[in-house]
Amino acid sequence: MQEKKFSYRRLMFTTFVISGCSMVYELLISSVSSYLLGDSILQFSITIGLYMCAMGLGSYLSKFIKTQLFDWFIFVEISVGILGGTSSILLFLANVYLESYSLVMYSEIVLIGTLVGLEIPLLTRIIEENAGNLRITLSSIFSFDYIGGLAGSIAFPLLLLPQLGYFSTAFLVGAMNLGISLFILYSYRRYIGRTALWKIIIYISGAGMILGMLFSENLASGIEQGLYRDKVIYSEQTPYQKLVLTKHKDDVRLYINGNIQFSSMDEYRYHEVLVHVPMSAAKKREKVLILGGGDGLAVREVLKYKEVQQIDLVDLDAGVTELCRSHKDIKKLNEGSLDRAKLKIYNEDAYEFLENNAGKALYDVILVDMPDPNSETVNKLYTDLFYRLCSRNLSDEGVMAVQSTSPYYAGDAFWCIHETVKQEMPFVYPYHVQVPSFGDWGFQLASKTEIQIENLTLQQEGKFLTQDNLQGIFLFGEDERSKKELEVNSLSSPKLLQYYLEAEKNWE
Repeated sequence: MQEKKFSYRRLMFTTFVISGCSMVYELLISSVSSYLLGDSILQFSITIGLYMCAMGLGSYLSKFIKTQLFDWFIFVEISVGILGGTSSILLFLANVYLESYSLVMYSEIVLIGTLVGLEIPLLTRIIEENAGNLRITLSSIFSFDYIGGLAGSIAFPLLLLPQLGYFSTAFLVGAMNLGISLFILYSYRRYIGRTALWKIIIYISGAGMILGMLFSENLASGIEQGLYRDKVIYSEQTPYQKLVLTKHKDDVRLYINGNIQFSSMDEYRYHEVLVHVPMSAAKKREKVLILGGGDGLAVREVLKYKEVQQIDLVDLDAGVTELCRSHKDIKKLNEGSLDRAKLKIYNEDAYEFLENNAGKALYDVILVDMPDPNSETVNKLYTDLFYRLCSRNLSDEGVMAVQSTSPYYAGDAFWCIHETVKQEMPFVYPYHVQVPSFGDWGFQLASKTEIQIENLTLQQEGKFLTQDNLQGIFLFGEDERSKKELEVNSLSSPKLLQYYLEAEKNWE
């Protein structure tokens, strides 16, 4: 009786661990696919749906396993450990070297899901045979299964991914599955027929997982190099996103989640029109708010105005601001702007900052320099409600500029942002500039009072932007104008995300 109770507890622990591992694999495949392909809603939906279906298939197949349950369970755990442990690296390799990334992704989901679907039915039958009482067995095993799933879903975003990254997380969790198979092997060896063979496979596979963890940075560096044109000189997974810095001769480029943020060769074009147009249109320039712009390049341009007394920079990711404050190549590019006395950095959500600051202090100029709206998270920062909060934080004579994607490559998205800003600001003036590393890139100039664009005098000329070409940035070619009625982007109806993702597919 005592041995049955002890065996029962050890198998409950097993259930808890393998359930957590299963959840991490599901989240890993979804996250890697979102990082490589974009459209996180689609990737998570496909992964979850297909994974659940494959688990159902595995549960169905379990009925054909009638004997040697422990041997089968060890086989399943070894297989899950190997497939899950190598899942991230195989997806990255597929993206770099194969055209059929989706085939590899779907194959991983189906294989891992099917094997995971075998786990609980096998454990249930093992526990029933050793402990008896089907009612208690089912209630206990599903309780530990659900709790383990919760543990995995919490550990992945808060601990595993930020601290270990995609590769080490997969190898670690794969090693955990292999560890469980070894734990079962030693705990129930009298029920198992091929102990010597299983030990050899487990030890060899486990050694592979450990080596993978130890050399994950080298593997990541080698594979990531295939994702980028230039040499990767810095790579970091922050709690929020993947940062990669590349360099080729004098060209330094920053990528966030695979999307280029700037090239040192032409970033001045982007930042000159983002900053100097609204700064020239504003009647006062004492207090400036920059939302996003953690690279410090917009701050560099704002600091050219002597009348500026205060600059507040709000960027969620401290990893970005610290990288751009300390890395010698970026610090040289932004001229050490992130260390200036006039600047105060807030590493918090821009949406929450605006909510908390509303009514406390008004700004003369607000610069919205957010990443493109390629996910539901960033889409929130392009909604009518977000621009309403911007308006509440802007003085009556203040001016705002909004980064708005490309009017040529993502025309519907650009004009959707235009219409959304118009919902909250009485006067909105679209403009754009050609940035070689980006293409044709657009902005919105918005204010509560009318701006005489044709009489606008540039207060600060740059390498690109001068008084002579100022009027030209407000002119659009016929192929860049909106051809249809576009809906306003809101929290409840993220139309902008839909327009942006459609544009991405059209230009693939």
